[in-house]
Amino acid sequence: MQKHDMKNYHIYGMGAALVDTEIEVDDAFLLANGVDKGLMTLVDVDRRNQLMDSLKGHLVHARRASGGSGANTIIAARYFGSDVFYSCRVANDEYGDFYLQDMSHAGVDTCDQDENNEGITGKCLVMVTPDAERSMNTYLGISETLSARELDVEAIKASEYLYIEGYLVSSDVSRAATIKAKKIAEENGVKTSLSLSDPGIVTFFREGMEEMIGEGVDLLFCNEDEAMAWAMTDDIDIAISALRSIAKTFVITRGARGALVFDGTQELHIPAKKVKAVDSNGAGDMFAGAFLHGLTAGYGFQKAGELACAAAAEVVSGYGPRLAAEKHKVILQQVICPE
Repeated sequence: MQKHDMKNYHIYGMGAALVDTEIEVDDAFLLANGVDKGLMTLVDVDRRNQLMDSLKGHLVHARRASGGSGANTIIAARYFGSDVFYSCRVANDEYGDFYLQDMSHAGVDTCDQDENNEGITGKCLVMVTPDAERSMNTYLGISETLSARELDVEAIKASEYLYIEGYLVSSDVSRAATIKAKKIAEENGVKTSLSLSDPGIVTFFREGMEEMIGEGVDLLFCNEDEAMAWAMTDDIDIAISALRSIAKTFVITRGARGALVFDGTQELHIPAKKVKAVDSNGAGDMFAGAFLHGLTAGYGFQKAGELACAAAAEVVSGYGPRLAAEKHKVILQQVICPE
């Protein structure tokens, strides 16, 4: 019997397992190396090696952490106090070992990994420019072969929410796994949630995204660009209307303008906490983690939105997609139990 068989989870997440290496660069570096600024670009191993060679002198300052959008969300929820599970795939290599240890250290239960997982664990190079914009080059490696084998059916059934990272749409086998997980969730009264992840992903993998959404989700996360890309419009009201047809509830994050939350009956406008943005990496992931924690802890949509905005503001005011574990408790105290 596995350790998680008898346990109930607040959130069951599934997404890429990527070891993030975050590094500060300037616009000239992006230009010289042909990196698309502000976007997530999938790269092959040769392109990744080429970029790493260009960065050789800088890498001493790089920070390494277990990541992937969904993982950041699940770890954030865990640090706020949620019980969480994560399905992902890593290789039987040094980065894979680092990843699983990092997740375990954070208190996240993960699916069993096949000891014969030959290949390369996924990696993401996050280049941050002085204007706080992040440009990501992702080598998915074995992560893009996340499949139904990595699903823990009992853990899904024992969860309140299933959270699916939208990036999984780019792989046929991973997309099939999300559709299967969503079906299991729906048949067992588990609420479904999905992040649209990236405007480019929404545009390029439209049909796959529609397939993943199916008859709709209980909760959708996106930013304004992703909402517009989904609705194929530049009018936010049209985008809101389009989201209402696929999600019972949703959140549109708006950076310095806070977030628009639809709780199923009304729109709530949550103001952002004013901070100096240093690095936008992980803000959306943190928002989703804090918001899901808020809902499963029974705080309601308004308070969950306030908690998520406060947590996202804290993330953008420093480097890296995550916060130290103890920082979550401070934010929780300030938002939920202010003096």
